[in-house]
Amino acid sequence: MEDVRIDKWLWAVRIYKTRSEAADACKQGKVIINNIDCKPSRTIKTGEIITIRKLPVIYTYRVIDITGNRQSAKNAVQYVENLTSQEELDKLDKKNLTLFVSRDKGSGRPTKKERRTLDNLMNEM
Repeated sequence: MEDVRIDKWLWAVRIYKTRSEAADACKQGKVIINNIDCKPSRTIKTGEIITIRKLPVIYTYRVIDITGNRQSAKNAVQYVENLTSQEELDKLDKKNLTLFVSRDKGSGRPTKKERRTLDNLMNEM
């Protein structure tokens, strides 16, 4: 078994696009291993639980195997198990919901009544 840094492993299993993004996330405290903040140079072991905060979702992964080489998306599932709850993943769908209210061009700013209606509509979501 080889020693691999957390930033390199996160990049290798395609959780982050670049190794520098993974290192920055570790430095900013967005990567937590077994409920402890980690530095990019921390080595990982098989079976550890990794929590990653990529707002609005908090992802949870288990290390199945260790690799330092970038894997294809097809092979990356051999090294990591996604433990993220469905409740967290549903937050991504809420973000994509958009509300579009049509207003005639040149009609100006909304009146007080229209503003209240818009605010009520937004609060219901």
